[in-house]
Amino acid sequence: MTVENVSPAAPLPGGMAYEIVTGHFTGELNPADPHNAIITDLRGAPRNAHARVEYVATFRVARPVDPAKASGVLFYEVPNRGRGGVAADRDGHIRVISGWQGDITPTPGLQTIAVPIARRADGGAITGPVLATFSKVTAGAAGVSIAGGLGGSNPRPDPVSLDSGKARLWRAARGTEGLGAPILAADWAFADCHTAPFPGTPDPHQLCLKSGFDPDAAYTLAYQGKNPLVLGIGFAATRDLIAFLRSGKADDAGTPNPAGARIRWTVASSTSQSGNFLRSFVHLGFNADEHGARVFDGINPNIAARQVPLNLRFGEPGGAAGRFEAGSEGTLWWGRYADTARHQGSSSLLDRCRISHTCPKVIETLGASEFWGLRSSPGFVGTDAQADIALPANVRRYYFPSVTHGGGRGDGFSLTGDPQIFGRCLLRDNPNPSILSLRAAQDALIDWVRSGKAPPASRYPTLAHGDLVRPTNAALGWPAIPGAPSPEGKLNTFVRQTFGAAFRANDLSGITDQPPRIVAVLPSLVPRVNADGNETAGVPSVQLQVPIGTYTGWNVDTFGYEAGGGCGFSGGFIPFARTRAERLATGDPRLSLEERYATHAGFVAQIRAATARQQAAGWLRPDDAAALIAAAEASKVLN
Repeated sequence: MTVENVSPAAPLPGGMAYEIVTGHFTGELNPADPHNAIITDLRGAPRNAHARVEYVATFRVARPVDPAKASGVLFYEVPNRGRGGVAADRDGHIRVISGWQGDITPTPGLQTIAVPIARRADGGAITGPVLATFSKVTAGAAGVSIAGGLGGSNPRPDPVSLDSGKARLWRAARGTEGLGAPILAADWAFADCHTAPFPGTPDPHQLCLKSGFDPDAAYTLAYQGKNPLVLGIGFAATRDLIAFLRSGKADDAGTPNPAGARIRWTVASSTSQSGNFLRSFVHLGFNADEHGARVFDGINPNIAARQVPLNLRFGEPGGAAGRFEAGSEGTLWWGRYADTARHQGSSSLLDRCRISHTCPKVIETLGASEFWGLRSSPGFVGTDAQADIALPANVRRYYFPSVTHGGGRGDGFSLTGDPQIFGRCLLRDNPNPSILSLRAAQDALIDWVRSGKAPPASRYPTLAHGDLVRPTNAALGWPAIPGAPSPEGKLNTFVRQTFGAAFRANDLSGITDQPPRIVAVLPSLVPRVNADGNETAGVPSVQLQVPIGTYTGWNVDTFGYEAGGGCGFSGGFIPFARTRAERLATGDPRLSLEERYATHAGFVAQIRAATARQQAAGWLRPDDAAALIAAAEASKVLN
């Protein structure tokens, strides 16, 4: 381990002094160790003088300047596409972040890991099928970057050959499903057409189309790639770092443990893509270190619904539930479930940790956009959507109703919604926040791990209570709001797709055939809504309890191949009319702000009452409650 810098952290009001330690660490893995055997292509990676496979990753630690003030809790934040940070903590927790995603180009400010390229036994290059998809291309563009395919801007594997006759390209028109029509090899090239007309200048990282790209179409490219990175090492690197940091020892070179010697409990939190990483981390057995000890005592996968496509040859860990993308094929549920719809047997995300007695305590948090955009339905009701899957005793699930992916980014009192995350969406972004409830859930997880204090009972939509329904207007009980879109047709459908015999579906590991074969569309359910169009089950924010509009987990795309369908995983906002007269003039069935609250003071009074309820139930910190009331008083609602 190499410490590169130690600097003071920005202090928090009333908080203790912290410092930030940055650096990198080098690890080595024994491919023969059963703890590492699941890593795809590890045996094909080059070895050092000790017959081990090496990797190098970055890390960042925030720690109290006075070690005696450390709480004993190590709080690990899994970075999302290399992004994320650590800062001072009022509670004295050690906060840690590190690199795990091996396809990210090292960049200042990002957490990265350098992993080796796998080779054949004879030393030759490993080759295999690679897939990339493109849409939202600028009208008439002659060329696009291959890096833009399948959910990321990270480098794609180089093609074995630049001969387009040895690859395949398809075009799907808007409104059609599947691959679409094949494009003749003579009409496209691996080339740069930005400075020279078709066929352009040969380039393994660019794609050139003779007729130019159609912005209303989707394109799929399948080609033979080479030199796969051993991306699954990212799981082992995280495992080994946390095992070292909690040990309180120096490394082999005598470098002191930057987390100090007072770590007693370890907790991990992760959001979206990194939440998928944490689910896979536990499922694939990495919560047991190389000595069989537990790595994380507690985990909080936040707004995550799938597994991360990391432990695959030519994996694409930066993906986000796009067309033909792997991620939802494996085990998706905490309780044990028989996946008869996909003929994949019975499984649970906790199977391996149960065998090794290393299961963490789990608090799963997610919201509406995870149902609409990220296919979270099977984690609740399985692939047949026939019954609820019971949660094990060590798992709590808290659902944040009517929130966009990650929750609204303001105080939630914007009458016009948040600025759009995706500028192509029809509706303004949903301002309903979830961060305050998330903080409370994370506090509950730390208490559960540290003292054994049980967190609140799970709260989420279920079939048994009638909360989950088909994604139709009638089943949802969607109100007919004049001039507003409806949720029908906005769901990112859950498909059964197969990737070939060398793909281990339940573990989302191994080698994939490309493109996958689409077998069927499987049923998905979504949470029902009330007369306002807002969801009813779960842990509602104060803002949802005292609403100023309809908050959706879906939005409408206005551009390209996806136009008219869902807009990624962005939610939307449809404000209430201000007055009864305005409501009646448009025929809006939802009560106006005036009818609900009468005055600004009436609105603030209801916010105060909801805040008191939320705080009494343990879902709101005292400082957050005070800030929420102040924001309501300063808002423009009926003011």
